[in-house]
Amino acid sequence: MSAAPFSVSNLDFHPNRPLYPSPRDWRDHPIYFLMVDRFDDDRPGVPAYAPGTTAVGRDPEQGKRFQGGNLRGVTRRLDYIRDLGFTAIWLSPIFKNRIAALDSYHGYGIQDFLQVDPRFGTLEDLRNLTAAAHKRGMYVILDIVLNHSGDVWGYPGGHPYFYSGGQRFPFGFWREPDTTPGFQRDDAIWPVELQDPDLFKRQGEIVDWHDLAQARDGDFFSLKELDLPNPRVLDTLIKAYKYWIVNGDVDGFRIDTVKHMESSATAIFCNAMREYAKRVGKHNFFLFGEIVGEDAVIQEYIGRNARIEGTHERFPSLHAALDFPLYFVLENVIKGLADPAALRRRYQAFREVYTDHGEAGRYFVTFVDNHDQVGRDHKRFIAGSPYPQQTVLACAYLLTAQGVPCLYYGTEQGFDGAGPDDRYLRECMFGGQWGAFDTTGAHFFNPGHPTYRGIRALAAVRAAQPALRYGRQYFREISGNGHDFGHPLDGRCTLAYSRILDSDEILVCLNLDDRERQDFITVDRHLSAPGTRMRDLLRPDRTFAVVASGGRACVRVDLGPHEVALLKVD
Repeated sequence: MSAAPFSVSNLDFHPNRPLYPSPRDWRDHPIYFLMVDRFDDDRPGVPAYAPGTTAVGRDPEQGKRFQGGNLRGVTRRLDYIRDLGFTAIWLSPIFKNRIAALDSYHGYGIQDFLQVDPRFGTLEDLRNLTAAAHKRGMYVILDIVLNHSGDVWGYPGGHPYFYSGGQRFPFGFWREPDTTPGFQRDDAIWPVELQDPDLFKRQGEIVDWHDLAQARDGDFFSLKELDLPNPRVLDTLIKAYKYWIVNGDVDGFRIDTVKHMESSATAIFCNAMREYAKRVGKHNFFLFGEIVGEDAVIQEYIGRNARIEGTHERFPSLHAALDFPLYFVLENVIKGLADPAALRRRYQAFREVYTDHGEAGRYFVTFVDNHDQVGRDHKRFIAGSPYPQQTVLACAYLLTAQGVPCLYYGTEQGFDGAGPDDRYLRECMFGGQWGAFDTTGAHFFNPGHPTYRGIRALAAVRAAQPALRYGRQYFREISGNGHDFGHPLDGRCTLAYSRILDSDEILVCLNLDDRERQDFITVDRHLSAPGTRMRDLLRPDRTFAVVASGGRACVRVDLGPHEVALLKVD
């Protein structure tokens, strides 16, 4: 196998084999997000986690270090992910980080944009992974970084510089762990086109993350901010990431830290990727981004709402964004700590924002857990909850509401990490020195886990029901007596909504209470008419009668504590 290229100037962007085509619609493919270093390695014989017998006690320092997960480990767990019902995989960045940076296991401090980090494997390992995924009808999405590199150089004196009113500081020195004359592959930054200090903004570390100017121009902690609007930088990155499409046969990119980039550069990059992917046969190459903000911010980047910064010009940018507005409210709703009014108002607003609000789901990748947990004090969704079934409730919402659902690795195994920083959200699945539940040396790939089985059942219904993937969404009024209806005013309620597509209505019922509930729930009388019965798609042995009450159609649904029902006319 040939060595990784040094320069983008001689890359060949013509495929030497047919590339795997894109899916028709990404809503058909729930995403499983994993951190490569923490997911699995390729060692045989690691024992399964066994509560009460697996050794507990782990060194917190291990949470900051590489644990040994690699691309071969991901490949051998494809069936585990596929059987869960998830057919797209989002990998944390796999590109080479500084070898000397032992705490960059996350992959976001890139030193070589044209090489797989040797701790994760090789280009051949990536190709084997994508080929094995495609053979199973699955897709692979790479996490990519545009606005910054790793800590590949230092300011004068070697100490940190901090943002100061946009001042451009002098360049200090390239980091060269290899003292051989000239730059070796562990030195400085690659490709060679980026080895120019003037291609970095050099304005020091961000001090105030709420100041838009320094959030865009300052260094992301010690990571060095590239001057992305510079045509030399943008052209190099465009060519580097085209290289991964054609050589890795990957199916999409998740773009990191979009708010820290100029929107014009983001739009140019995305359009270049979109056009190139179409040229090589991937007509729906997925581009979604991390935009931490409310809907008004996200709408500047997606769909027909995308604009070039500072102008009224519209320009296609991202296909979708991570759904942070949902993330900010969903946890408290699912846990019964807040009434669902904010959730309901947001979806009602879609009717004003999108011409076809039923299509709004294509613009969002929804989630409840991830590797950062912005705004949640470094704890997974289920941390501290006495009700593990709430994880299934949360995933039920993701898998039945509008959007492309995304599951963070370990959620399906009940991972409940919490701590003072993000290492506690990034437990090992494979028996490393930083396992979940304060353990070491045990794997967590248990398809019999109740949470795994609950999510798998929901994903199977979603796959079989187009209305759950493409349908319009309407929150339903409920009643305790069958006469007085209204939207819930208390968090401990039955949260109900319909997904409607053509002549199909699926009524989603989530009991957010830790007690049994019996509520009458409104349905569409034209699609679910009085006199018919609705069958629970999760428990086909039970049905519920649709009745008339005061001019509306409704169905009384009996739900156990934290139970889910998905009803459709039999």
